[in-house]
Amino acid sequence: MPTITRDGVKLYYEVHGDGPPLLLTHGYSATSAMWRGQIAALARHHTLILWDMRGHGQSDYPDDQAAYGEAETVADMAALLDELGVAKAVIGGLSLGGYMSLGFYHAHPDRVRALLIIDTGPGFKKDDAREAWNARARDTGARFEREGLDVLKSASRERSQAEHRNATGLALAARGMLAQRDAHVIESLPRIAVPSLVIVGADDTPFLAASDYMAAKIPGARKVVIPNAGHAANIDQPQAFNDAVTAFLAELPAA
Repeated sequence: MPTITRDGVKLYYEVHGDGPPLLLTHGYSATSAMWRGQIAALARHHTLILWDMRGHGQSDYPDDQAAYGEAETVADMAALLDELGVAKAVIGGLSLGGYMSLGFYHAHPDRVRALLIIDTGPGFKKDDAREAWNARARDTGARFEREGLDVLKSASRERSQAEHRNATGLALAARGMLAQRDAHVIESLPRIAVPSLVIVGADDTPFLAASDYMAAKIPGARKVVIPNAGHAANIDQPQAFNDAVTAFLAELPAA
């Protein structure tokens, strides 16, 4: 099982295919397995890098709340690219993974060739809206502590199919990774200077307006709405999703 270790935390990853690198990050309480339907299509012309965020799947579940957060996740992504000798990659993800991809661009714009932002929100400009979101994140963490992994049984497809060792990491990740401290990501959108694709499922109602907003604020961004798809657009409609991503990747300037 391939892993890297950063600050004592082991992180599971997979590498598929050959070509320009593409790093995909899963959503909160999902795992790298959510991208199974994309491997054949995306690894045909790219080196596809998948991984499990800390507290998820086959990675370690540190028991320190301070080990979870955007900065830690972005540093994990950079360490993974370093381990694989990748200086620059297409960076993308779904939901929390998409938010972390935006955070990675904010921290390391020189390492991003393009962005794939899938069923994602960019955060909040207003403190009261952010605090409402953070309250829900804290409630999510408390629910995982009370009910364990049974919480996932009624979740969206990328989460209900996920395998985790226990719910402890998910509870800590809710408080540290889902929760947001400020508006730096949403305020950075107009400064994104790489090709960007925003994808959203037509039935992913909570994220439709956010997707419109990102497509409008990111210069030159392209938006694709996947019909008959919810929050896990890549799982609900894998062919339409793969077609949209491969078409976008094919049009990128040579690496």
